[in-house]
Amino acid sequence: MPHDPVPALISRATELLEAEFAALPAFETNPSPSFEPEAMAHVLEAAAHRLGDNYPYFHPLYAGQMLKPPHPVARAAYALAMSINPNNHALDGGRASSEMEIEAVHEIAGMFGWTEYLGHLTSSGTMANLEALWVSGLLAPGKRIVGSEQAHYTHQRISAVLKVDYSGILVDGHGRMSMEALEVELRKGDVGTVVATLGTTAIGAVDPLDQILALRARYGFRVHVDGAYGGYFCLIPESLDEPARLAYASIDQADSIVVDPHKHGLQPYGCGCVLFRDPAVGRFYKHDSPYTYFTSKRLHLGEISLECSRAGAAAVALWTTQKLLPLVPGGEFARGLAKGLAAALELDRRLRLDKAGRFEPLTAGAPELDIVVWKLKAGTLERASQLAQEAFEACATRDLHLALVQLPHSWFAPDGHVVNGVEATLVTCLRSVLMKPEHEAWLDRIWERLSAACADAVEK
Repeated sequence: MPHDPVPALISRATELLEAEFAALPAFETNPSPSFEPEAMAHVLEAAAHRLGDNYPYFHPLYAGQMLKPPHPVARAAYALAMSINPNNHALDGGRASSEMEIEAVHEIAGMFGWTEYLGHLTSSGTMANLEALWVSGLLAPGKRIVGSEQAHYTHQRISAVLKVDYSGILVDGHGRMSMEALEVELRKGDVGTVVATLGTTAIGAVDPLDQILALRARYGFRVHVDGAYGGYFCLIPESLDEPARLAYASIDQADSIVVDPHKHGLQPYGCGCVLFRDPAVGRFYKHDSPYTYFTSKRLHLGEISLECSRAGAAAVALWTTQKLLPLVPGGEFARGLAKGLAAALELDRRLRLDKAGRFEPLTAGAPELDIVVWKLKAGTLERASQLAQEAFEACATRDLHLALVQLPHSWFAPDGHVVNGVEATLVTCLRSVLMKPEHEAWLDRIWERLSAACADAVEK
């Protein structure tokens, strides 16, 4: 592991935090043996050994799932806040951290072009999407929610929890929601909300939000953007292909947006964010508490959140990170996103130009975001799936950690034609998420290990 600056950062900041409360009288901490340094050190050593049984998510050779290490300043700020352990449900539980949450969310909203909105942090993207779809259901009672077949499975589950009908919309050969299939559903007159995914978790596809909004003008429905994974890419429009660029340019016209700072936002788990364009939806959150909201007439975040207790430390970590790395085009944060996308495009290029002809990337073309997917060439789909599994394991023996995904084989066929008469046949593929800025510099080493591992798999 690289040198960790966090302990020194925490030490200095803790001294300053303690000085803020220096006027209080001293008191003895719990005299229990569990507070003895040796006892705590012993169990922490045991925890450290247990944590070694993990993939090296922090390392550039981990290029599998959407696991991006928090920035050191986020880790330090989170640990610092835990000295107080604020609760951002009410101002008397997290006075400073509530203000920091409001400021941090304001910057996220500004990234999407919003100055008037209602929004807050959540414990996850799932909770953020739940709140957005809950509000949608209240505004369009009895109407369906629809999203692409490649939308995150959480939308269907959330809809079931909310007892709202949900339908999946077919996708095109790029993994994007089909506008023709969407319009077929819209003509039925019972669609209340369309979920547009800006960055699917399988291949990073970007639904054509601009075209969905054009249909909204004709059919009248709410548009919810699930940007949990891909939301931050609005900061680098110059690096995106034209369809994705047009989609992100329209994001300010959505009715609600979800983004996960614990994905691309360099935050620890869990930190999601939900935003509503119309602040008036706050009326749906209104409730009375006999003891919570009397310390201040100002807004308590618990009054606009379905969750009650929420970690104030998450808000402190996000606020601190955004102070160091503002969410602005051309800034260091945006450049980090661009590096990951550049690495993905380069990996895709090498797969397509492989002299041995071992790989079949998606027919649709280069990645839209920083996810790369490819299958291994073989005589049958069963053999291709088997090779993917074997290559996945061979890569792991070389400390290169990828992921597997099952996708329609037609996505790899010329012009998306039906293969063997069965368009929906799935094939297991290799998948890589190159979301660390370091991936760009490490691509040669990633390619070397991948190439060797695939050669071993084919020779078996």
